Amino acid sequence: MKINSKILLFMFLFIITMGSCSSPRPGVIILCAGDSITAADYPRFLQKILQKEGYRAKVLNWGRNGYTSGEYLDFLKENHNHLAQKHPEFILLQLGTNDVRIDGDHTSSPQFYQNMKKIISIFRSFRSLSGRSPHIFLATVPPLHRIKSFPFSPHSRIRIEKEINPTIRKLCKEENLPLVDNYTLFSQSPQLLPDVHPTRKGYKLLAKNWYQVIEKYL
Repeated sequence: MKINSKILLFMFLFIITMGSCSSPRPGVIILCAGDSITAADYPRFLQKILQKEGYRAKVLNWGRNGYTSGEYLDFLKENHNHLAQKHPEFILLQLGTNDVRIDGDHTSSPQFYQNMKKIISIFRSFRSLSGRSPHIFLATVPPLHRIKSFPFSPHSRIRIEKEINPTIRKLCKEENLPLVDNYTLFSQSPQLLPDVHPTRKGYKLLAKNWYQVIEKYL
C-alpha cells in the first residue's frame, strides 16, 4: 500500500518538531524564610529569574521584619500548620543579623545555634506536594560595613564575622545543607550594602546568588 507523499512529509516534520522541542521546566514552590532582608525584595527578584529561566515557580515570602532567630522560631511554632500546608519543595533560610544587636534582641552564639537547629528541624518536618522533605538552603548573613550606631555597634560587625557566620557554616556541615554565601557576596560589593539592607541592585544580586545555588537542585 502506497502512502501519500504529503502524509510522509507531515510525519517527517512532526517528528523533527517534537525532537527539537525541549521539555518544559518543572513547577516549583519556594519558601523564603528570614528577617527584613528577606521580607524586603529578593524573593520578588528570584521569582523573576525563575520565570525568565522557564520555571513555573511560586516564591513565597515569609521574611519577618526585625526578627531574631528566637523570634522566628516562635513564629514558626505558632504558624507551623499554615506554613506546612504551602508544601514547599525548597526553603531558603537566612537569619542572624538581628541576633547581633546590642539591645534586648541580643542573642548569644550558643543560643543562636540552638534556635537554628530547631528551625531546621521544623522545616524538615514539612512535606512537598510529592511527599518529600524539602531541600533546605542556609545562607551566611551580609556584613555590617558601616553600622556604628544603636542598636548595632562595632562589636556587632565582629560577631557576624567571628560568631554568627561560622555557626551557620558549622550547621551546614552538621545538617548536610547547601551553603549560600551572602557574606562574601557583599564583602566583594560593599557599595551595594550601604547599611543593614542592600540597595535595589544589591537585592537583585542577592536573588541571583540564591538562584545560582538552588539551580543545581531544580
